[in-house]
Amino acid sequence: MNLSRRMAAIAVLATAVAGTVALTPQASAATRAAYNGVCGSGYKVVNSAPIGSKGTVFLTYNSAKGKNCVVTVRNATGKPVPMFAYLYVQGADESAEDGGAYTSYAGPVYGDGRGKCVDWAGGIDNQSTWTYGSNCGSLKAYRVTKGW
Repeated sequence: MNLSRRMAAIAVLATAVAGTVALTPQASAATRAAYNGVCGSGYKVVNSAPIGSKGTVFLTYNSAKGKNCVVTVRNATGKPVPMFAYLYVQGADESAEDGGAYTSYAGPVYGDGRGKCVDWAGGIDNQSTWTYGSNCGSLKAYRVTKGW
C-alpha cells in the first residue's frame, strides 16, 4: 500500500514537471522583446529577427525621411553584456554600427535606405542574426543566425 502511494506521488510529480516543461516555450514567447521606439517619431517596424532566446533585432523605416533604423533589444534587462546593432544600405560608402556592453538595447543606427536594399544585424552576448539584401522589393533576403 505504501509503495502504491509513493508510485502515485511520483506519477503526479512527473506529470507536473512535464506540464511545466511543456509550458516553458509559451512563457518565453511572452517575454519576447518588443520594439522600444528609440529610433524616433515616424519610424515603423518593417522587419525583425529573433536573436536566439536573448532578444530581437528590429529594422524600422521612416517613409517621410526615407531612412532606415536598426535597434537590438534584449528580452530582459540585466547586467551589461556585449551587444551590437548594424545597418548597411547597399551602395553606401560605410555601414552604421553601435556596439558595447549594454543592459537593455544597442543602437539606434541609421541609414538613407529609400529604394535600396539593406543589410542589417544584431547581436547579444554570444548570439547574432544577420540579414542580407532585405526590404528591397521582390528580392529574397538571406538570413544567418549564429552563436559563438
